[in-house]
Amino acid sequence: MKFDSPIFDRIRVKPENDRSRKKNAPPCEWAGCKKPGLHRAPKGRGREKEYWNYCIDHVREYNHSYNYFAGMSDEAIATHQKDAMTGHRPTWKMGQRTARSAKERVEEGSPFAGRPWHDPFRFFGDAGANARPNSEPPEKREARNAERKALDVMGLESNASSAEIKIRFKELVKRHHPDANAGDRSTQDRLVEIIQAYNYLKSSGFC
Repeated sequence: MKFDSPIFDRIRVKPENDRSRKKNAPPCEWAGCKKPGLHRAPKGRGREKEYWNYCIDHVREYNHSYNYFAGMSDEAIATHQKDAMTGHRPTWKMGQRTARSAKERVEEGSPFAGRPWHDPFRFFGDAGANARPNSEPPEKREARNAERKALDVMGLESNASSAEIKIRFKELVKRHHPDANAGDRSTQDRLVEIIQAYNYLKSSGFC
C-alpha cells in the first residue's frame, strides 16, 4: 500500500494540496535550481507588478537581501516616503488655488477654453458668471388632491412655496408641542397630523 498516493487526499483530514501545485508550478528561476518555483518575489522598484518565481529556500534568501530603495540617494528616499503618505498623488496647501484660470486654459489650448457652462436645472441659481440670462425659471408644480389636503392641514394655499411650507411647519410645531403648552397633551394629535402632512409634502417634492 502506498501512503503517498493521491487517492488518500480524498480521506485525509488535511489533504496534501502541495502535490498538485508541484506538478503545475513553474521552475525556480534561481540560477542552477531545479525545484518548483512556488513562491513569488518582487523584481524591484519600477517593476512593481513583475515577480520572480523561487522555491522556498531561494525566496527566503532573496527577501533577506531585498532592498526596495537600492540605488536611491537619501534625499530621493525621503521624498518617496513623503509622497507615499498621500499615495503619490499631488497635494496643495490649504487655500492655494489649484484650478487654472480662463486665460491659462486659452494659452494651453484647452478644448473647453472659453466655453460658457450651462446650468439647465439651475443648481447654482444665478450665481454663475456664464449662466444663461434668458433661462426661464422652473414651472411650479400643480398640487394634487392629497397635496392640497396636506397644505390645508398646515393652513396654506395650494401655491405655497417651499420656503413658506418650511416656515409654517416650524411655527406650527412650536405652537402645538406639549413643551410649549406646559405639558398639555391635548394638542398632541394635532401635532402628529401636522408632521404627517409636512412629511408627505417633503416626499412629494414640495419642500
